[in-house]
Amino acid sequence: MQAWPGSPYPLGATYDGAGTNFTLFSEAAERVELCLFDAAGHETRVRLPEVDGFVWHGYLPGIGPGQQYGFRVHGPYEPAAGLRHNPNKLLLDPYAKAVTGSFDWDESLFGYPFGDPDGRNDADSAAHTAKGVVINPFFDWANDRPPNTPYNETVIYEAHVRGLTIAHPEIPEALRGTYSGLAHPTMIDYLVDLGVTAVELMPVHQFLHDDVLLKRGLRNYWGYNTIAYLAPHDGYAAGAGTTNAAPGNQVQEFKAMVRALHEAGIEVILDVVYNHTAEGNHLGPTLSMRGIDNENYYRLVEDDMRYYMDYTGTGNSLNVRSPHTLQLIMDSLRYWVTEMRIDGFRFDLAATLAREFYDVDRLATFFDLVHQDPVISQVKLIAEPWDVGPGGYQVGNFPPLWTEWNGQYRDTVRDFWRGEPATLGEFASRITGSSDLYQDDGRRPYASINFVTAHDGFTLHDLVSYNHKHNEANGEDNRDGADDNRSWNCGTEGPTDDEKITDLRARQRRNMLATLLLSQGVPMLLHGDEMGRTQQGNNNGYCQDNELSWVDWSLTDRNGDLIEFTRAVIEMRHNHPVFRRRRYFAGRPIRRGDELRDIAWFTPGGEEMSEQDWESGFGRSIVVFLNGDAIGDLDRRGERVRDDSFLLCFNAHDDDIETTLPGAGYGTEWSVVVDTGSGEVLAESGGGVIVGVVAGDRPTEPRTIAANGTVTTAARSLLVLQRTGAPA
Repeated sequence: MQAWPGSPYPLGATYDGAGTNFTLFSEAAERVELCLFDAAGHETRVRLPEVDGFVWHGYLPGIGPGQQYGFRVHGPYEPAAGLRHNPNKLLLDPYAKAVTGSFDWDESLFGYPFGDPDGRNDADSAAHTAKGVVINPFFDWANDRPPNTPYNETVIYEAHVRGLTIAHPEIPEALRGTYSGLAHPTMIDYLVDLGVTAVELMPVHQFLHDDVLLKRGLRNYWGYNTIAYLAPHDGYAAGAGTTNAAPGNQVQEFKAMVRALHEAGIEVILDVVYNHTAEGNHLGPTLSMRGIDNENYYRLVEDDMRYYMDYTGTGNSLNVRSPHTLQLIMDSLRYWVTEMRIDGFRFDLAATLAREFYDVDRLATFFDLVHQDPVISQVKLIAEPWDVGPGGYQVGNFPPLWTEWNGQYRDTVRDFWRGEPATLGEFASRITGSSDLYQDDGRRPYASINFVTAHDGFTLHDLVSYNHKHNEANGEDNRDGADDNRSWNCGTEGPTDDEKITDLRARQRRNMLATLLLSQGVPMLLHGDEMGRTQQGNNNGYCQDNELSWVDWSLTDRNGDLIEFTRAVIEMRHNHPVFRRRRYFAGRPIRRGDELRDIAWFTPGGEEMSEQDWESGFGRSIVVFLNGDAIGDLDRRGERVRDDSFLLCFNAHDDDIETTLPGAGYGTEWSVVVDTGSGEVLAESGGGVIVGVVAGDRPTEPRTIAANGTVTTAARSLLVLQRTGAPA
């Protein structure tokens, strides 16, 4: 088979309706062979005839969607010099848009014989590795439009494609755990009813399962082990692993999922892992980039290039100093936005992407490229602002345009509700948007992605049920996972029949959910927290692809009141812009002639907070006034945004507190609209008039309190009061 010269761009395999253009970047290669495989696994090798700017390329007429392929790269094998070419290793295209097959961890996948890491292994790996697939790029998007939900109106739901749907009884069994399962009307109706506006999907780039986990009978459930940055993981496609699963169909299925979620007004954000790959350290397998151009793709130890710099704890780090690696990252991001219509990205261990030399640099080339890109700069960009390298904790230090997972919010809210001293001032800062972290560089409150729980750590149920991690099921003698969980078991470790403890745990869950959803910034819920999902104290479920990590949908019956509480508070957030301001509080009147500040802080005795009150190391109760007449935002038509005013009464003490409301200048009458102690949340009529209480099956009349009156804030609870009488 003779290849035509073809074109050096775009990289990867590109079908044009008549044939396919194949390209591969390798600066150190001496020759590149394209390897085509038929359904029986027979291989045909075609030498790529042209090379321009270190891009090897060729065009094959008649080759179309479904064709499986890989590359063999000829060149020097000198590990001490960072060169690891070996044409006996079939290599996966870094630009593969679909992948089929699996890596079986045979010795042939490694560049050295087992037991001799300095030797060379020339066994052929083709029968033991995954292949790229030429895809059909054409798809009927119909009338698809991105929801373009503003940050301040966004509620994120962090979800796992498989774990969210694999056990759902109303989704057809063949679709559970797949992209189609997530797109099923039952699942979409649930998300819409809950009120979330975006799903943040844990990694869906093609990843592999580590050999060490497979030997323990476990799997890489989370997926933070990417091997192909443009390919949706084939294991999440309907029919995956069966003979009737056509290679490459996962691309069409993924696009259909995005289209269905968009139609429901839900954005799709991807958790992406551009900091490392699945090839690991110098003892890892040669699967793709290592055998293509090791020195360009990976950060190597400068004085001994056999070894890899590891800022990620996974064995390697991508070399973001290389323009070709940066091109791969940018091409991947652009592809997911333009072709797959993704609405944003959450960057795993994003600090690694800013390490051009050694330190994290907010002026790194990666940020420059993102900011000037007309496509990527227009979607949601969320950083996990840390890695495991020196100086890697960078919360608050990412440049404008970026939002960040706010780890300080998580820690502070957990500490406050478990009764830790000296957290009052910090707590006040976190629930009002963390201006100390984000305001100085021109960012807004929505730069803070607020969360109390995420995939990494305890679920919300476990956060209030365990003091210690219980990761024995992971097979690492409970050494893995974080030890600093800032959790509190409410008196007993793990499951209990003690009614007082179970009631307290339920209240604590409501406390943290309500705090999260009514804080300034962007709230992020972990899937299943709204129904009390548990991992039995396991705070590192990365390898648990089983009932321990899957969402248990039977909880919707047992904990339906918690789901209803969460839904009602999300609705309150959507209905009231005072909880989702676009600007920081000024702490003063925002217009001439106004008497009330946009925010005010009170002690439970009704007195304004003094400096001494803020400095008290044991303050566990506080009242905050949010002025709905002083939001300062403009709506999309340029009209001033106005809202009702609210009081939030926080009590993290273990005793009830009689809370005195502010004087009539703030409002003559107030009605309780949220009480985490009882689980009550008020409903509203279309005109915003309070009409009753939703509290499971316990409807009651709303409680009203006059100015300077008192209301009991139960132990470890939050009261939200809405102003129903104008200021005197």
